[in-house]
Amino acid sequence: MGAKKKDPNAVALGSRGGKARAEQLSADELSAIGKKGANARLRKLGSSERQEIASKAGKARWAKARKREEK
Repeated sequence: MGAKKKDPNAVALGSRGGKARAEQLSADELSAIGKKGANARLRKLGSSERQEIASKAGKARWAKARKREEK
């Protein structure tokens, strides 16, 4: 099956609408929306892909902690 081509005019309008809405939302509301998206993404991934992402995140956190200790 071929992917549907999106109407560039509709894409531009949708992008502008999303940005305008985001400017009106609080940080907590934006965070909640982001968490919903992250959960949806994780449900689509396989366990090995989730494990790889978690491993990278853990390494990044430890690297950041070590960097703070060195200062």
